[in-house]
Amino acid sequence: MFRFRQEQKIVDIAGVKIGGQPGEIPAVLAGTIFYPNHKIVDDEEKGTFNEKEAESLINMQSTSADETGNPCMVHVFASSKISVKKYIDFVSEITEAPFLIDSIDSSVRMEAVRYVTEIGLADRAINNSINMGITDDEKNMLKDSDVDSSIVLGFNAMDSSLEGRIALLENGASVAEKGLLQTAADCGISKILIDPSITPIGNGAGIALKMTLVAKAKWGLPVGSGIHNAPLAWDWLKGKKKKDVMIYKACDIGSIGLQLIVAGDFVLYGPIESAPYAFPMAAMTDIMVAEAAEDFEIIPSENHPINRLV
Repeated sequence: MFRFRQEQKIVDIAGVKIGGQPGEIPAVLAGTIFYPNHKIVDDEEKGTFNEKEAESLINMQSTSADETGNPCMVHVFASSKISVKKYIDFVSEITEAPFLIDSIDSSVRMEAVRYVTEIGLADRAINNSINMGITDDEKNMLKDSDVDSSIVLGFNAMDSSLEGRIALLENGASVAEKGLLQTAADCGISKILIDPSITPIGNGAGIALKMTLVAKAKWGLPVGSGIHNAPLAWDWLKGKKKKDVMIYKACDIGSIGLQLIVAGDFVLYGPIESAPYAFPMAAMTDIMVAEAAEDFEIIPSENHPINRLV
């Protein structure tokens, strides 16, 4: 194991700490709820869903977090301006955990940013994300809001190499006027979470692991990803999944350990239903990293899995 020479920033989002040296702070996990075709959702546009099942899923994740010591966040995905407000209202009542606000529609993300500011929940909200496609309207909305946490996505469609992704964050490369880290600062984001961007296996998925190390060494900011998207998009594994879903599940949950063993600080592990499997994997990896970091005089936090489960 290793210790970064660069000072490692620890951000605090609604009491959940993210970042630090390897072995210092437990990894934070975020399960996704209300995702496309989620069986608990009745109408994605109207935001109607089975509240009893949704509450059960959120509580199941919280129970896993309490048991292992790995804090949790809720990754809220929405398709419309109506649904995103309903989802935020519901999630914020069920749990005190931070939540990510996400949509493929920028107008929905902007509405979410506006809404959490209006109702006083901006300190618990994480914008997902500031990326190469961010519009001026989104920038202005973030700047005018109280939201101070955001994922900054390192996906560079013009150059997906490590150098291209780093350049996008640092100076905008050839696709943005400024580096995305400066854009985040201009938008009032003081709690930055870097996502190196997961591409399919065979198309540079491993670069995200390398970028995790480089980004933490270069900027000292928390880094993590939705690494489960790599096995999800793996054509060979899709074929295996049809014959035996456990083969896919092993790779899906196992990918969490890959992100954490290279000093990752957080993981968006996919459907919240996977919480009972995701948290033990994260806890085991955290424990082994902490044991390996002892030579560097890194003291695990009080709530670290090594102090809970060993």
